Amino acid sequence: MEAKRETKIEDKKSNLILENRRKLTINGVIEVINFNENQILLNTDVGTMMVKGQELKMNKLDVQNGDVIITGKVDSFVYTSDKSKIKKDSIISRLFR
Repeated sequence: MEAKRETKIEDKKSNLILENRRKLTINGVIEVINFNENQILLNTDVGTMMVKGQELKMNKLDVQNGDVIITGKVDSFVYTSDKSKIKKDSIISRLFR
C-alpha cells in the first residue's frame, strides 16, 4: 500500500512581481479559471488567486512552465482559500445558476 505524501504550501513555490501597478508577473500558475478585463481568476501552486483591476490583459500565458504576465491597472490581488474548496464551490454554484 502506497502512503500519500501531503504537500504543504511551504513546499511549493510561487512568485509575484508587481511593477508600477501596470505589470504583474506570476510564477507557479496551474491554470486560468476565468478572465475578463476587470478580473482574472487563477489556480496557483499555493491556492486560488483573484486579480482585480481595469483593462487587464494576459500578455504571456505559459501554463507548461506556470508563468503568466498580466498588464493593465492592477487594483488588488488576493489568494482565496484552498483551491480544492474553490473548485467544489464553483461547480456547485454553476449547477444552481
